[in-house]
Amino acid sequence: MNLTESLLHALKAHGARQIFGIPGDFALPYFRVIEQSQILPLYTLSHEPGVGFAADACARIGGGLGVAAVTYGAGALNMVNAVASAYAEKAPLVVLSGGPGKLESRSGFVLHHQAKTLDSQFEIFKEITCDQVRLDDAARAPADIARALANCLRQSRPVYIEIPRDMAAVPCLPVQAAPDEQVDPDALDACVSGILRRLREAKAPVLMAGVEVRRFGLEDQVAELANRLALPVVTSFMGRGLLAHANAPLMGTYLGVAGQPELTQMVENSDGLLLLGEIVSDTNFAVSEKKIDMRKTMRVLDGEVTMGYHTYADMPLAAVVGRLLERVEATGKVFTVKQEPFPRHMVADEAPITPTDIATAVNDLMAEHGKLPIASDVGDCLFTAMDIEHTALVAPGYYATMGYGVPAGLGLQAATGERPLILVGDGAFQMTGWELGNCRRYGWDPIVLLFNNASWEMLRTFQPESSFNDLDRWGFAEMAAGMGGDGIRVNTRAELKAALDRAMATRGRFQLIDISIGRGVLSDTLSRFVAGVKRLNQPQ
Repeated sequence: MNLTESLLHALKAHGARQIFGIPGDFALPYFRVIEQSQILPLYTLSHEPGVGFAADACARIGGGLGVAAVTYGAGALNMVNAVASAYAEKAPLVVLSGGPGKLESRSGFVLHHQAKTLDSQFEIFKEITCDQVRLDDAARAPADIARALANCLRQSRPVYIEIPRDMAAVPCLPVQAAPDEQVDPDALDACVSGILRRLREAKAPVLMAGVEVRRFGLEDQVAELANRLALPVVTSFMGRGLLAHANAPLMGTYLGVAGQPELTQMVENSDGLLLLGEIVSDTNFAVSEKKIDMRKTMRVLDGEVTMGYHTYADMPLAAVVGRLLERVEATGKVFTVKQEPFPRHMVADEAPITPTDIATAVNDLMAEHGKLPIASDVGDCLFTAMDIEHTALVAPGYYATMGYGVPAGLGLQAATGERPLILVGDGAFQMTGWELGNCRRYGWDPIVLLFNNASWEMLRTFQPESSFNDLDRWGFAEMAAGMGGDGIRVNTRAELKAALDRAMATRGRFQLIDISIGRGVLSDTLSRFVAGVKRLNQPQ
């Protein structure tokens, strides 16, 4: 077994199911082993940001490792933004990068793709990964790989593995998985007792499920816990899509001033808010109608539990949820869930299309054909997703990078085999929409809903006087055929309904529906969000 084979077997044993990548000269040796060994399938895309986003989506939806493989310098540094997004949003992404070999590193020459020093790339990735290793010693490599992959899964954050190009094929022993971390049972019991005591004393307890619940594969367990405790469950904006297929008393998504008033009041007035795996970010909580006192919450995140002024260290979410389930028996109580109102029954007439019409049409489509997993970009397409019935959803709801949606949709189909629905704006599509040209090679056939208002419209909502938010109307629909798919531009609700029906009936080719939306026409949710942010940021 050589070093790359040892690494690939370890990736597979830790939950990786595919690799997304783009080769380059420093990466060719280990790419050869990936292709010849067939230990994991390799999907090559067109641009490194797309590679990172696709691998990130695999990690988010599948509960295992996402793997992005690139070359040194021009490849890896081109993927920094995607890796930063995965770090911020806690996606277990493994970055594989080729690197200079030992002899050329000592040659005295400045090497192509080198930035400031040969170590610049390694140092840059220290800022956006939780572990880094350069595999320049075959004897030490198995232990280094085991440590890095264990940290990737334990922390649910990216790691960086650099493979010098003269090391890819050297003999190497198999990787032995690192032992599981041990949790102090007495500290765990004390921590869980504290959580249960606070929940018993609370008059209006609420459970909010965050992204770590999916990252650590705990959706079914959290649903069972909520049922046993007879607690109402909400997700945050960032956690939308969680528990969509679990039997949980799910009330909806907390959006502060942009959400349902009843749900907003329930969360903000709770005297026992249990935050499970919830990142306390501005997108989740900065638009609260009433500021939530985090000292009165119970926060389980990043391997620790904080209640009031006390923190229990070394408390993984899985251990806490597991012990809670051991301590809480079903009481027979049932929390009655009020059905969240989603728009349905779009009138297929000649009226122009609004974002709410798109959500309504998608709800009608899924009611007839079954739920589709969704990959969404940022902007009004993501706020529109809040009006779509609960289904699996991946989106950069906190880091909020543009360009995520299309490659993430490809990652979804590669990881799950399910046909995804992609929501993307025209500005984001200009960045990474061209990755659709790779669908034909791999048999992917996503349905792409392109929100086209010839504008960076979400930016315009905050600074309407700036003309730099204006974009031209590109002929996206006409470009689809050249990329191996089908495209159509729609201007009315009747045309949108017909295009969606045709897209569902057509398999084997991606379907691009270019939806004309007037400038200034926003979803109701984004309108409330923007108004809330402006109001909350006004000088007092």
